[in-house]
Amino acid sequence: MSVQEPVLTLRPATHADEAFLLELRKATMTEHLTRAGEPLDDAAHRARLLYRYDAAQVICIDGAPAGLLKAYRTDTEWVVVQVQIAPVQQGRGIGERALQSVLRIAQTDALPVTLKVLKGNPAKRLYDRLGFEIDGEDEMQFYMRYAPRASAETEAE
Repeated sequence: MSVQEPVLTLRPATHADEAFLLELRKATMTEHLTRAGEPLDDAAHRARLLYRYDAAQVICIDGAPAGLLKAYRTDTEWVVVQVQIAPVQQGRGIGERALQSVLRIAQTDALPVTLKVLKGNPAKRLYDRLGFEIDGEDEMQFYMRYAPRASAETEAE
């Protein structure tokens, strides 16, 4: 008997999700923010959580909240603001599956995808594996970009 892959769904975050998402942020980001010398107080976490909350989607596994994907489209690109997976759910491909949903839409839109990742955050390995490339950096983070592949139609012209 084969093991069925858990069902991953995305749904818009609501006000009722804020407590879960604040705890998720603390659980997934405190280590990286400490290393970067960034503020760790609740107000700083909450401000970051609420930034672009209109673009926040709760990642659910078999219907239960398991993470956060925050991404939005501009005229020129898709921007991934945050991807956070509950520690007990990490290492199961959930973040990759969530990001692939953005990459598919960006491919359809023929737009690149950009994101920032703190230096030392192991999530960078996932971004590398998905085809993101470093497009710049500062002392604390890498700026990464994923370019959509040219379609067969475009290549034939």
